[in-house]
Amino acid sequence: MRSNKKGIRRADEWDDPGMETPEPSWRRRLLVEALAVVAAPAPSQAAWVKKHGVVTDEIALDFDHVFRMAEDLVEGGLLSRDALPDLRAIDSIFEQMTLDESPDRWATAALASDAG
Repeated sequence: MRSNKKGIRRADEWDDPGMETPEPSWRRRLLVEALAVVAAPAPSQAAWVKKHGVVTDEIALDFDHVFRMAEDLVEGGLLSRDALPDLRAIDSIFEQMTLDESPDRWATAALASDAG
């Protein structure tokens, strides 16, 4: 597989030729960026939501997408296995928040007031 300038691998002949797969280092960067938003203070999170034109739960959804790649990053040597319990804890918090049917948990104002 060859990489292009964006760090995305070209698919092999057995893959869909129109499909591109992110390289591990690119996926690691996505994880770091998602964690930076999760860990940011509420005003920075609100600014991120506004800048990207998304709703607040995108913070959790972005984390969820990259969390699903964490094991692959460990296997590829780009993430320490020691980081997985902390990532699972974050995932668990977001999972509990999704079980709460109150829409207020995902309001922008909740970034500053909700413990989750």
